Amino acid sequence: MRPTIDQAGWHRYSAAMPNFLTTLDSLFALACLLPALFLGWVRPARPDGAFWASLALAAFGPGASSAFLILGGWHTSLASALWVSISATLLIYLGLCLSSAPARRLLGLLMSYLALLALIAAIWSQTPERPLIGSAPSGWLALHILVSVGTYALATLAAVAALAAFLQEQALKKKQPTKLTRQLPAMAESENMTFSLLLGGEAVLGVGVLSGFLLNVIERGQWLHLDHKTLLSLLAFLVIGALLAAHHSIGTRGRLATRLILLAYLLLTLAYPGVKFVTDVLMARPA
Repeated sequence: MRPTIDQAGWHRYSAAMPNFLTTLDSLFALACLLPALFLGWVRPARPDGAFWASLALAAFGPGASSAFLILGGWHTSLASALWVSISATLLIYLGLCLSSAPARRLLGLLMSYLALLALIAAIWSQTPERPLIGSAPSGWLALHILVSVGTYALATLAAVAALAAFLQEQALKKKQPTKLTRQLPAMAESENMTFSLLLGGEAVLGVGVLSGFLLNVIERGQWLHLDHKTLLSLLAFLVIGALLAAHHSIGTRGRLATRLILLAYLLLTLAYPGVKFVTDVLMARPA
């Protein structure tokens, strides 16, 4: 029996509802970041009610969006990857703020970057995703995903702290502090945070590389499969390791350290959301 006009309209409405809800959820998560972004720019950070409330709201929005997107199973879309990365970054940052006053002063710089990522996630919230394929046990796969997300979150915070140190260095050289640098941590504090976060990120990334090797053995019967993600992750691991060794042995810091940190972060960005953007957005376009 041919559907009536009302039935056909209802079918179209039902099919459009998930897309509408996804877009609405993304916009809600983006809006939750705005109070912390505004607070980070208009005043120096201090641990009062407004600071903690805005930060808690910022963590809640992307966290709820991540839960909504991965409800019922892991999603491989670009938007899902970005929202999960933003959520993990904010959770780790919240923990840092509880114990570190200098970390709180990164609020404006960090939220500016995370808001940009959130905007990208909202714009491409309707991008079709590729199926998650593989024969590895779900436990191994979940561990690998968790480690990858944790690595990228720690690297994001390290890159933001390194950028803060660079901005402070430039302001000191020019003897012209700006409104932004007055709110950022001191250069020494930013550098200490950077290398502490890098050390943690390198340890987690090492676990991720090892879990990736084990997944390759399970799925392909070989230790190493040099796809783009694996190659970029290995390069980032080597760059971070070399920088940490140089910092420990000869005290490498300053502009050179910042450049190497941003290089490592670029490699990780290309390995995780970058690969998804190419496969889900660029390659998905019709010829």
